[in-house]
Amino acid sequence: MGKTALVTGATSGIGYALTQLLAADGYDLILVSRNEEKMRSIKDALPERSVAIIQKDLSKQGAAKEVFDEVKQDGRSVNVLINNAGFGLVGAFDSLDTDLQNEMIQLNVTALTNLTSYFLPELKQHAGKILNVASTAAYQPGPFMAVYFATKAYVLSFSEALAEELSGSGVSVTVLCPGPTHTNFGAVAHAEDIKMFSKTMDVNRVAQIGYQAMIKGRRVAIPGNINHAGVIAAKVLPRSWGAKAVRFVTGEKKK
Repeated sequence: MGKTALVTGATSGIGYALTQLLAADGYDLILVSRNEEKMRSIKDALPERSVAIIQKDLSKQGAAKEVFDEVKQDGRSVNVLINNAGFGLVGAFDSLDTDLQNEMIQLNVTALTNLTSYFLPELKQHAGKILNVASTAAYQPGPFMAVYFATKAYVLSFSEALAEELSGSGVSVTVLCPGPTHTNFGAVAHAEDIKMFSKTMDVNRVAQIGYQAMIKGRRVAIPGNINHAGVIAAKVLPRSWGAKAVRFVTGEKKK
């Protein structure tokens, strides 16, 4: 049987970079995104690979089950599941739209959890791999991005717990925790002009680090020395200090 990887949020940023790494490594692809045009462009650029596209908005309730059903109806099996899709919002909690924040939770948390649940039985059959994309935001509270930081804390905790549960099963779970990365995340989050995004890592480098960690079966991947140092600091310093530090970079504009 050939190798097939399903990637959510596959048309831009880290997700797109991961599709290129997977294709170069001999994987056929199942791309999940709202952007059908971009998925077709990716498919056309990879004629040597089998590429299926599923246009779906995973921020909507029930969308993850619809993705699973479409994959099964197409007769495909998945060896690698990459839960990459997600978005953030910057602003005081009570100033942000409640419906948008609910969609963030649905996408960042619920869809990721449900896709993992639906595909896990067959991943066990194929000694498969799961890569969940979290963030260094997972390690501390995030004023002015409170819900986003909380969703990524969930992804980190869920991934590490599941990795331990599946120890010895043949299935590995890796969680990628990048810091600010050069993608369209900042534009979607309305965060381009805040201090947090004054320095960003190259998206291809971030994807490469996450991909290699997944292939090796590592549980956590944190790209970049500065991000590693920040995570260590978050673990040893009082969480109230971490919250103040995040407030400084999310609540202040770049000079």
